[in-house]
Amino acid sequence: MKQDSGKKEEQKNMKPDENAGINMNGHILIRDKETGEELVNKRNAIHYGNMANNVANAMGGNATARDNARIYYMAFGNGGSSVDTSGSVLYKTPRVSESVESSATLYSRSYKKIVGLDTSTDKIEVVSGSSYTDLKITCTLGYAEPSDQDLFDTSTTNEGDYIFDELGLFSYPTDPTPSDGSDPIETSNMLTHVIFHPVQKSQNRIIEIIYTIRVQLS
Repeated sequence: MKQDSGKKEEQKNMKPDENAGINMNGHILIRDKETGEELVNKRNAIHYGNMANNVANAMGGNATARDNARIYYMAFGNGGSSVDTSGSVLYKTPRVSESVESSATLYSRSYKKIVGLDTSTDKIEVVSGSSYTDLKITCTLGYAEPSDQDLFDTSTTNEGDYIFDELGLFSYPTDPTPSDGSDPIETSNMLTHVIFHPVQKSQNRIIEIIYTIRVQLS
């Protein structure tokens, strides 16, 4: 009887875990590509509602849904912070939710760049670890990007289209060529959102953003 009991206990322990979940966390590094100076180094917020929806569509949706679920844009904004009368910088809360929100977006998007076409400077890499898999998204803003930026990073205020204080990853647009002439990113899902101290992009520097999303089963 003791032997049978032991076998039952062993079989019980060998049963698969039916309650495993997916954990995701993000990290962002913004640096001057030439000098290596770190401008931002922090964790980011995942929009779990939209991310879960896109993961499900990527694995089981039809061909169009699978294509739309992939990461495609990195968007930059200047509405994530403000300065009070004492000169202190106030940071807003990232716009993330556990619900699906097709309208979710940055506070004030002022620039975007495609990272889903895998060029030498703007690309998405899948990096496998021992117990996790990383999505490493690299985006580079060269000397001439954006085209109408200031010459030097010498602004004395936090205002300006290219004084960035928020950033997010967006999926491929469901309508890549809107007939009304609107920006295709308006039909994308925002998947992540991070707010940070203001960083000015100007013609005298190349900025590299390395955005990492770690995916683990638990």
